[in-house]
Amino acid sequence: MAEETKFEPKIVAFLCNWCTYAGADLAGTGRNQYQANVRVIKLPCTGGIDPLFLIKAFERGADGILVSGCHPGDCHYNSGNYHARRRWNVFRPLLEFCGINPERIQFSWISAAEGGKWVETINGVVDTVRALGPFEGYQKINTIGPDASSESSQT
Repeated sequence: MAEETKFEPKIVAFLCNWCTYAGADLAGTGRNQYQANVRVIKLPCTGGIDPLFLIKAFERGADGILVSGCHPGDCHYNSGNYHARRRWNVFRPLLEFCGINPERIQFSWISAAEGGKWVETINGVVDTVRALGPFEGYQKINTIGPDASSESSQT
């Protein structure tokens, strides 16, 4: 008999180069085990993340997102993480309006010395998104192509 296929979520992680990415690297060099469902996008600072990047990640097939950077007060660009936090507080209600469960996006602060926290965080995000199931909100939008519009004009 065929084994049941277990849903494995696709997680996109937008990480600060200076802190969280270094923390993830520390976890890797320390051979800490964590779930391999994450695809990392390294950015200079979380303050530069446009909320449209997050929507685009869902549109391209992500089931969940992690945004993580320096702890407040430790930003290498002085206040980038404060900008990211403010942007997140404004963006969160918009997610609900768009029909995206806000639990699909997690925001965290992880320093370069916190490889263990990276492992806990990414495992928690993967487990949360796995429990939510696949994100299918944009599936219908992505399957509508140019042929669909020509079919409706023929009828």
